[in-house]
Amino acid sequence: MLLIEWSSEGGWEKPRIQPFGNLSLHPACSALHYAVQLFEGMKAYRGQDDRVRLFRPMLNMERMLKSAHRACLPSFDGAEFLECIRKLVELDQDWVSRSDSASLYIRPTFLGTESSLGVKKASRALLFVILSPVGSYFSTASNSVSLWADSKYIRAWKGGTGDCKLGANYGACILAQDEAVGFGCQQVLWLYGDDHQITEVGTMNLFLYWINQDGEEELATPPLDGIILPGITRQSILELARKWGEFKVSERYLTMADLRVALEEERLKEMFGSGTACVVSRVGRVLYQGQSLQIPCVAESNSLTSRLLKELTDIQDVPNGRIGHARCLCNGSDGFSLLFSASKRPAFSPIDSSLVFMLVYPL
Repeated sequence: MLLIEWSSEGGWEKPRIQPFGNLSLHPACSALHYAVQLFEGMKAYRGQDDRVRLFRPMLNMERMLKSAHRACLPSFDGAEFLECIRKLVELDQDWVSRSDSASLYIRPTFLGTESSLGVKKASRALLFVILSPVGSYFSTASNSVSLWADSKYIRAWKGGTGDCKLGANYGACILAQDEAVGFGCQQVLWLYGDDHQITEVGTMNLFLYWINQDGEEELATPPLDGIILPGITRQSILELARKWGEFKVSERYLTMADLRVALEEERLKEMFGSGTACVVSRVGRVLYQGQSLQIPCVAESNSLTSRLLKELTDIQDVPNGRIGHARCLCNGSDGFSLLFSASKRPAFSPIDSSLVFMLVYPL
């Protein structure tokens, strides 16, 4: 595991990698009492060329810095932190599976470790990273998931922290998730406002692929208005779909009434979620106001869900995928090289092993 300590007096200490073990925290630690804590989720993949890659890691660093600002935790150099993560994964790369359905999950975590019961900005903090091999988040990528949509619980609101990856956002959702399971559903579809706006799922951003009210073929997803988490997979899907130019791609407000009408008029083609854990996962059923809404199931070989999953996994295994798939994401904000060759090393990171990172691809 990787650990880096910070204090307001001395700043950042030297990063250290040590065997996995328990943390020692003061009983008055602010992370324990006031949820001064945040995290990120990333994955390392092994390609058929036996090289290990991360998917768009600088976007995770940018999001983590945004979350840190919201939690009043200190800033850090994302590129330097990413180099520390690279070294950790390099040391533990034997845990990166050679299976197409498995990867190494990377969990950077940031804690306020202020040893005071006062509610205030932390003067001490701990940044650490742990790793874990994982398989498919749901049983298989082709299986659909069921969602429970109920307005009795609210995940986030305007001016809140819904667009940050704070641990408190997730802890407050466990009761609703437990109720969803009790109703035979796997995840919660979070609604917002009197018109029951569709926002996101517990672990996924949400997309509707349909014929909209104007008769246009459209891929639509809720906008980044501070309520939903700005997912890296979400952003990648939008960039891919816009690059294709085959149908309208929109970030706009969607409601449960819109979904119901689209189902009644047989305009809904597919509904799916996206995220680091699941990549892309089809939604098969939504339980809403006592009614089970059955979502159309397109043949897997012809579905947009399957196509996006293949496109993204092709990028994650570049030697097997087409480079053009990666190139379409080059104009993002990563400022980061997909495949570091000897002539295109990042200024901060000499590459002296088989470990490489992903996206964007050097032009």
